[in-house]
Amino acid sequence: MPLPFLTADRAFEAQDVPLPFDDRDRWRRPYRPGPWRVGVAAILLLLASYVLFAAVIIALTGAVSEAGVVLGIAVVVIVCALRLLRIGVWVSPHGLRQVGFLLTRTVPWEQVVAVRTVQQPVRWLGLPRAVMGQALTLVRRDRGADDLPALLTTHNADFLARPGSFDRAADAVEAWADEYRPG
Repeated sequence: MPLPFLTADRAFEAQDVPLPFDDRDRWRRPYRPGPWRVGVAAILLLLASYVLFAAVIIALTGAVSEAGVVLGIAVVVIVCALRLLRIGVWVSPHGLRQVGFLLTRTVPWEQVVAVRTVQQPVRWLGLPRAVMGQALTLVRRDRGADDLPALLTTHNADFLARPGSFDRAADAVEAWADEYRPG
């Protein structure tokens, strides 16, 4: 039985064009979110559906204020799941944007000196445990590379156990930097 979504992924990987986007002025993530990130978001959305169902049951029993509190909890869980899916590196002709769970940093291409892949200790799934891996780092004109967190690592939720995906994503971000960085 053919699975068309698998062949579409291979066709995307086989392209020689590093920047295959029609509308280049929009912010784009040059890679797909990893299975760890998508799996956690799916579990959170499943939890939110149960909480929403509980809010409906509570509202039908007549306790509207309690149902409102439970509905608010469900909305917070949904927002957290959606924010978790947005985490990553986004690029556009305007610059490079690193989206975190609570904080977003945007660096215009004029401030970027280099974007490069280095071998260094990286955090495993964002936890305090560090392992040796590769990281995509950003060197800025005003700061350097020492105080900035790594843009991508081989052991984060997008690329854990997928070294080929990390290489393609790092190459795509470096291609954006080479095309739009002045000088």
